[in-house]
Amino acid sequence: MLWILLSAALVFLMQAGFLCLETGLTRTKNSINVALKNVTDFGLSGLLFTLFGFSLMFGATQSGLIGSLDCFGNGGESPGHTAFFVFQLVFCGTAVTIVSGAVAERMRFGGYLVASALITGAYVIFGHWVWNGLEDGSTHGWLGMLGFVDFAGSTVVHSVGGWAALALVLVIGPRTGRFDHGCKNPPGHNIPMAMLGTLLLWVGWMGFNGGSTLAMNGAVPGIVANTILAGCAGLCTALLVDWVRVGYARPDAVMNGSLAGLVAITAGCFAVTPSQRRWSSAPLAAWSCSGLPRCSRSSKSTTSWVRCPCTLGREFGAPWLWASLGISPHWVRAWEEWPK
Repeated sequence: MLWILLSAALVFLMQAGFLCLETGLTRTKNSINVALKNVTDFGLSGLLFTLFGFSLMFGATQSGLIGSLDCFGNGGESPGHTAFFVFQLVFCGTAVTIVSGAVAERMRFGGYLVASALITGAYVIFGHWVWNGLEDGSTHGWLGMLGFVDFAGSTVVHSVGGWAALALVLVIGPRTGRFDHGCKNPPGHNIPMAMLGTLLLWVGWMGFNGGSTLAMNGAVPGIVANTILAGCAGLCTALLVDWVRVGYARPDAVMNGSLAGLVAITAGCFAVTPSQRRWSSAPLAAWSCSGLPRCSRSSKSTTSWVRCPCTLGREFGAPWLWASLGISPHWVRAWEEWPK
């Protein structure tokens, strides 16, 4: 129980990481608005998750699709169950706040609150499909019963946030002033703060993945080691590829590569062996710094509309393809052998 609460605190620290990362990568005139969104979306999603989300996600399943609604159904009958509720609450907040970086500088505060509420609902529904029954080691959601494995949330958390971000930026369009001077992204106003945010996210990820064991056991050291080394592999791969491509080291390669590596390891961090740590994250890191989706010379190109100031849609949405689908058969076998 103590380990779950400590891990929840580390996951909550990721909110500070997102705040620093996103405000550092946006322009000065928008930094307060971005910071306000990062703090507020956690408060809103946390309240909604407490009122409805937890029971819909982990309550008695209805045909494997959704749980039974129970307002304030956070199941506080026992300290252990309450600790589980707190851990899941901060997970929900993380999924929702991923979107704020993608829509930074292009979405009004009121509209963002509405989007945050909708994303909370999407997270709860998809989470039920995969994780319902997680607390007692059983599987009741329809995806989980089909054998889908997502140990710590590459798909349930990061993919939901990433795809929601992509949908929003496609609807909203480019930022004001985006094409005033060709097709180059306006630079962030505080890169050191953004780098600090990356490190805070890295620290929080240790609780994100390590706490998903729901107990302090012998698997935790290996999971934390996998998490740290995946970030290292992602960072070095992205730095190397970007250095070869542009001829010098850029801060965004370091940030994007490490985050892509961390997302890529999240689904299977419990099953990756030491020899697999290098290749499990490197492909996503290389892709993350390749500039895709690339900004073409035409201001009318579809890909130009997809660019976001913090690249969080790319770093948090796409890696689930590798993490949850690319090598999942090995993880399924490992999950079947995992002590329940």
